[in-house]
Amino acid sequence: MILAALKLMRPHQWSKNLLVFVSMLVGHQYHDMRLLSLTVLCFCALCLVASAGYVVNDLVDLEDDRNHPQKKHRPLPAGQLSRTTASVVFVLLATAGFLLAALAGPYVLFCLFIYLAISLAYTGWFKRKLLLDIIVLAGLYTLRILAGVAVLGTEPSFWLLGFAMFLFCSLAALKRFIEIQERPAEALEAHSVRAYIPQDQPIISMIGITSGFLAVLVLAFYIDSSEVTSLYEHAVLLWLMCPLLMYWIGRIWLLSSRSLVHGDPVVFALRDRA
Repeated sequence: MILAALKLMRPHQWSKNLLVFVSMLVGHQYHDMRLLSLTVLCFCALCLVASAGYVVNDLVDLEDDRNHPQKKHRPLPAGQLSRTTASVVFVLLATAGFLLAALAGPYVLFCLFIYLAISLAYTGWFKRKLLLDIIVLAGLYTLRILAGVAVLGTEPSFWLLGFAMFLFCSLAALKRFIEIQERPAEALEAHSVRAYIPQDQPIISMIGITSGFLAVLVLAFYIDSSEVTSLYEHAVLLWLMCPLLMYWIGRIWLLSSRSLVHGDPVVFALRDRA
């Protein structure tokens, strides 16, 4: 039961929560040990709160997951855990996560409360709404960065948030693209709680690729801004990031079109050597 409960928490998804360190890195405050320890605390709290959201998601999608080729092996649809046990796990995770967030600071606690509220709203309503699900999912990724900003106690960077939102919109669209690709058309239309049909796949890819390259454009504008020269001694070298990011976005979408990317594209990206 313990192993099943751990699997229910989806610890492999915790890698996404490393986004809380982004603000510290781009703000050049990684030498501050106090801020670093608070960010680590925020990371742990976010892992617990995010896992609480995953538990609710599995409870709501139980019937649909039983008809999914991969998700049917999760603890709840596979019958390894009961609904009651999963509910207890949710309460424990949320409580522990908010207690840790309170230790990291009131702004962090507020940020994680908003994160869980939006996550639950996404599970209960947004994920069934055409395109809104992609935007909200991208917003949840961006909230991870904002949690890191809350630790620093500074104003969020317009450049960072703009870049993140476009990039995460691309990855959220890619997630939907992969879901449509992996499920037979009959199963998608009969059982899926999503708002998409197989014919939507080309449009989703257009939205995702466009969003990804808009993120590159925001990055280019940032590199050309006055803020960069005060932060970086050799700012011109940052231009190398643009073709690298263009290559990576194009590559992950091409691999997806060849059915070589499975599951969550963010997890794939973190494991992809390229």
